Amino acid sequence: MTIEGWSQTLGAGPLLGIAAAAILVLLFLIIKLRMHAFVALILVSLLTAFATGIPAGSVVSTLTDGFGSTLAGVALLVGLGAMLGRLVETSGGAKVLADTLIRRFGEKHAPFALGVASLLFGFPIFFDAGLVVMLPVVFAVARRLGGSVLLYGLPTAGAFSVMHVFVPPHPGPVAAATFFEANVGYVLLIGLIIAIPTWYVTCYLFGKWAGGKWDLPIPSLLGKADEQHEANPPKFGTVVSLLLLPLVLIFINTGLSTLSEAGVLPDGSADTGWFQFLLAIGSTPVALLITLLVAVLAIGIRRGMEKSAVESTLEGALGPVASVILITGAGGMFGGVLRTSGIGDALETSLTGLGIPLILAGFLISTIIRVAQGSATVALTTTAGLLSSAVIAADLNELQLASMVIAVAAGSVIASHVNDSGFWLVGRFFDMDVKTTLKTWTVLESLIAIMAFALAAVVYVLASIG
Repeated sequence: MTIEGWSQTLGAGPLLGIAAAAILVLLFLIIKLRMHAFVALILVSLLTAFATGIPAGSVVSTLTDGFGSTLAGVALLVGLGAMLGRLVETSGGAKVLADTLIRRFGEKHAPFALGVASLLFGFPIFFDAGLVVMLPVVFAVARRLGGSVLLYGLPTAGAFSVMHVFVPPHPGPVAAATFFEANVGYVLLIGLIIAIPTWYVTCYLFGKWAGGKWDLPIPSLLGKADEQHEANPPKFGTVVSLLLLPLVLIFINTGLSTLSEAGVLPDGSADTGWFQFLLAIGSTPVALLITLLVAVLAIGIRRGMEKSAVESTLEGALGPVASVILITGAGGMFGGVLRTSGIGDALETSLTGLGIPLILAGFLISTIIRVAQGSATVALTTTAGLLSSAVIAADLNELQLASMVIAVAAGSVIASHVNDSGFWLVGRFFDMDVKTTLKTWTVLESLIAIMAFALAAVVYVLASIG
């Protein structure tokens, strides 16, 4: 958000100090004083807005804009996803998937199998949407086998994260590729080569370690199937088809968008009615709505559930996720205040002439903007735009350009913390307090960033030699 007629007069130093103080106050309120995260985020966002000099008349609109823009992307998704998840869980569908998964891969490899499935699902589907759809399966496997939810949840959430941040057709790497004039095909290839081993080390292996260290119970967020439904569950193929349906619909959207931007489709195709219709049904909220309606028929009404029972099942899904939605929106509010205050802009100005290697500069600038204001997308696109002229002037080859995209993307995912709405989403879904979320999810995201950057730097150097 920009405020007409106002510009930031504070320098990078004071702004960074205010941001750091705001984060420390927020952690103190939540961890030490046990203030509810929703209230604490609103309070700190308000104080930060005043401290950074945002005009008093624009403070409330800044808060509500940050809150509303985050909810626009999260509320429909989480609400519809939670309804779908509860229906799959309470019908016995999640148990069928869990039993089949364990039977085919073995109990020992269940976390690995969940992660691999999430990598595949994560190719076209966004991080938060994929996580919501996979949660009932994760919880069902965890209940069946026992152990900490982190053992199963972190490999799954981490898989969606690495695919979302590194692999086209997700918007972040596509936008960076556009800024750097990189070939999207090379970005896809290098992104996959880096994302898969990064997931294995930083998500799967770390998830196994974290699951042994923090024994967290399985959340009851999505409810449990009763004995009657567990004894007469839906067919395996039906449940898999339901999980694949949003994947296919969203892939139509992302695939068509990518083809259009790459100029593969005939001129004028993007303006036709059929193209816009397919984009609409492939948008995440609409795809989840369609899937939910199909699920109501396929594993609800057609299997003998009373309409009133279906209604109460869906209604029961919204109460537990209300806190998730509100806290995530408040996290977006805090990040929005930090962005509006101009912290990212001030940091950009102070970091442009450091005289360090281009790929390292991309990673560092993206890292600092990410840590300062929370949004991975803002960090990635801002850094790519900032460095685009230098990257194009450097006359890099295709592998080097793809490596630059991955390096900037790596910086944009590091250190997910209290100003990142995704931090609250994961923490609340796994029923973790702030301290535990910092020790697990924040560390995992930082490990992803560091390893991915290291691999991208290796590819960059080898490509320059070749």
